[in-house]
Amino acid sequence: MTTRSPHSSAVDQTSTDLAVASASAAETSCLLRRTANCLSFLSSRSRTPRTYPRLPLPSKERLEASLTETSLGVENLSRSGLEAAKEKGKTILYLAYGSNLCNETFRGRRGIKPLSRVNVLVPSLLLVFDLPGIPYQEPCFANSALRDPEAGKEGKEDYHKDRWHKGMVGCVYEVTPSDYAHIIATEGGGSEYQDILVPCYVLPSDIETVPGPPSSAPFMAHTLFAPVTSKTRVARPDPSYAQPSARYLKLITDGAAELDLPREYQNYLNDIRPYTITTKRQEMGQKLIVVVWWPILMVLFAIIKRLQDDKGRSPKWVGTLMGWIFLGLWMSYDGVLKTVFGDGERTEGEDDDDSTIQKNKKRGVEGMECPWRGHDVEKQALV
Repeated sequence: MTTRSPHSSAVDQTSTDLAVASASAAETSCLLRRTANCLSFLSSRSRTPRTYPRLPLPSKERLEASLTETSLGVENLSRSGLEAAKEKGKTILYLAYGSNLCNETFRGRRGIKPLSRVNVLVPSLLLVFDLPGIPYQEPCFANSALRDPEAGKEGKEDYHKDRWHKGMVGCVYEVTPSDYAHIIATEGGGSEYQDILVPCYVLPSDIETVPGPPSSAPFMAHTLFAPVTSKTRVARPDPSYAQPSARYLKLITDGAAELDLPREYQNYLNDIRPYTITTKRQEMGQKLIVVVWWPILMVLFAIIKRLQDDKGRSPKWVGTLMGWIFLGLWMSYDGVLKTVFGDGERTEGEDDDDSTIQKNKKRGVEGMECPWRGHDVEKQALV
């Protein structure tokens, strides 16, 4: 259970910010993000990995100054506003928790040049994998959700990804306003995402386990929140059922290792079971998805990129159209594909065999047949 600190008003304000997030905005943002995740290409995997210089910690003065900041509206990130902020030397503390933890994603493919970074615990949020992707390929993606400190440690024992109960562990980067605007644009969100401030607690770099109730003073960081309250967005019957692909999980686990997050949290991430195709029927279902839906999604993704303004926003009709496309995709899966070709969200026949799990992870990283292997908006700059 998270104890209330003298800064509990900051937590209360966070809850208020989250509650006012627009459901319709969330629908568009999540759909755009999933489309970008599934339809962008990376350069060849044979490319030599880059190395990145170690970043300093943010100054104590910068962390303390964050306590007086307010949430940003994307409308405030116009070109003129960015130039004004740059002239004043302003920076933004941005919380990353998914594949943006990976250097190749954040600093490489996206081209973000952070000024400093620090590992953090965010008791008010929790890492979840409830954003539907594409069945048989990328069943789900990471998202953030409100954490209920009173919920205890009850969980669905069959779902390894639901076994973490200490709050979100991530990294706060100090970035320029222009880089933050670029992050928003490459998320595909623009004004459809809600910028919120969340209280973060510094994690020492030499700890093995994540503390329960944090004892240090908090600071505030910005992050992009996609609420899941929309009645019109694609939602699965059991949001915890789907497994992320091994490829996508590797981005997160690589990033956690690069940032030297606490070993306890890295063990949790490494224990999450990936989705792997294990039958010929599933392979046929995967190929059918490619033939029928791939051309449609590619065209729509090209439209999104072309119509985005300098703030990363697309016309609302694009989000609406994307919603109908994804609704049709998942309706075809639930109504026909799953019955004919098998499960496209969760690995069949692995049970609790840890050796099979590790084999599936290796296969997913090194040999999984996927026509858009490695593409992810959080893993690459827009092509």
